[in-house]
Amino acid sequence: MGQSVWKPFLWVFVLIIAFNLLYGYFVRQTAEGGGTISYSRFKDELAADNIKQITIKGNGIRGEFRKKVQLPGTVPGQSAVREVTKFTTVKPVIEDPTLMSDLQARKVDVTAVTTETSPLLSGFLYILPWILILGVWWFAMRGMRGQGPGAMMGGFSKSGAQMYTPGEKSNVTFDDVAGMENAKLELREIVDYLQDPKKFQQIGGKVPKGVLLVGPPGTGKTLLARAVAGESGVTFLSISASQFIEMFVGVGAGRVRDLFATAKKSAPSIIFIDELDAVGRSRGAGLGGGHDEREQTLNQLLSEMDGFDPHVEVIVMAATNRPDVLDAALLRPGRFDRHVVIDRPDWRDREKILQVHTRKIPIDKDVSLAVIARGTPGMTGADLENLVNEAAILAARENSTMVTMSHLERAKDKVLMGGERKMYITEREKRITAYHEAGHTLVAKLLPGTDPVHKVTIIPRGQALGVTQQLPEDDRYHYSKTYLLNRLSVALGGRVAERTVFSDLSTGAQNDLKMVNDLAEKMVCQWGMSEKIGAMTFSRGEEHPFLGRKLAEEKTFSEQMAWLIDQEIAAVIKEAETIAEGIIAGNREKLDILADALIEEETLDGRRVDQLLGLPESQ
Repeated sequence: MGQSVWKPFLWVFVLIIAFNLLYGYFVRQTAEGGGTISYSRFKDELAADNIKQITIKGNGIRGEFRKKVQLPGTVPGQSAVREVTKFTTVKPVIEDPTLMSDLQARKVDVTAVTTETSPLLSGFLYILPWILILGVWWFAMRGMRGQGPGAMMGGFSKSGAQMYTPGEKSNVTFDDVAGMENAKLELREIVDYLQDPKKFQQIGGKVPKGVLLVGPPGTGKTLLARAVAGESGVTFLSISASQFIEMFVGVGAGRVRDLFATAKKSAPSIIFIDELDAVGRSRGAGLGGGHDEREQTLNQLLSEMDGFDPHVEVIVMAATNRPDVLDAALLRPGRFDRHVVIDRPDWRDREKILQVHTRKIPIDKDVSLAVIARGTPGMTGADLENLVNEAAILAARENSTMVTMSHLERAKDKVLMGGERKMYITEREKRITAYHEAGHTLVAKLLPGTDPVHKVTIIPRGQALGVTQQLPEDDRYHYSKTYLLNRLSVALGGRVAERTVFSDLSTGAQNDLKMVNDLAEKMVCQWGMSEKIGAMTFSRGEEHPFLGRKLAEEKTFSEQMAWLIDQEIAAVIKEAETIAEGIIAGNREKLDILADALIEEETLDGRRVDQLLGLPESQ
């Protein structure tokens, strides 16, 4: 890429140098082997009858002596002289009226040259800028797509997809994809069909024309596609949807046509389009008119997948983490027939993923990947790969020959809570932070039904001055109202502790309050957990599918209902705050114990918290 960008500029530089050389050849010719003398020296030599001939051009005079003369050397610091037969000089600004008469008297051969530029040079100077412009444009177009001189404009319509032929098998297989057994089973059917289509055709079965991989970022959608490329043994074309869009209208549709034309020539084949939502967003969203480049590209994609001339033995795979914004025409049967959901892995799959990522890393025999897997709920495959890499970096920094459990635990804390920051904190601010985190911890430990406290620290991590980390015992898929209310109480515990101890509030609860308001809003508006509102849902609190924020949303409820929603959200938050106040007020001594221990030790794990509170470790 760097070569194609700098190559046109290099050619411009070469052309400029060539122009300067030609200009010097035509315009700035000097007497070969001569020297420069003053006009007074020229007059003296003329009076001595030592001037043989001269050529006058404007104010410049070039000539030849009758006999050699000596001029001072041109090398600094040397007194040597040189003998010359030719010379150059410049006439003074004041006209010399006796010059011509003296030249005639001495019988000097005089030649006058016009100062006008020759027609050849004038024409060259006129067309040179156009040569430079056209040359730069030509090389830019050639370098953009690697096409020859005759395909400058045709290069735009090339899809640019990366092709894997059967002889260039990917080094990723299904064995490298841990977990996701259901997704691998559905994709194995695609691979089996391409390898042996008669097995399905003899019973009248047809392979899905399109497979859409749906899941959160980092769950392994692209990795699965790479595994299909390694397993299928057919031509595999991979492209990102953003590569279709270009500044020139119609280029995206041309690239889609070229992509499918290439796939049909190599059939049976697989096309993989990553981040499909870049071109597959619903049409008529108001972001661009009917001739929007993205919509033209989408229309061409719809036509190629299932149009008047359907493709044969060409399977389209695509990946997206925003299926809610895709056009309905893309999702219908006949285009993307099969939707494969790739969710976040549970702790069992997380253990398998960790085993894959630690295959090439020396691991201490005491390391328990199952413990790490249980302590990383919600992490995706990409998160776990990053965790293992951070642990390896920590081990290398400490000159360790293998990764230990300590390295993995510290890497996990860094990924979950952020890296430690070294900063100066006053004793008062440290005390406020300690009581704030102690409030979170106390409510979390004494309130039934909350997630266990894994670690609490007042060492600044990430953007926070302190962190209280809770990890669920197992993966959750349903959340009860009681559980959500407890989460609100735990989040408000730090604010309540500050107000109880210092009779004042600080800005430390900013992130807690934001989380509390967002969660309470969803409880009331989306999950029907309000007694007064009942089983009704409202769009409030949902992200706009196109703008990605709570903007430009259509209001579907009255002002009276909006007022009631606000009252219910406030009531939910007040109820959670009252629960936290009751726990902290009734256990003030335990709050002080936790805060003092945090000030002294700075970091407490779950077992240490249980010891300080006098609780059994299993609680």
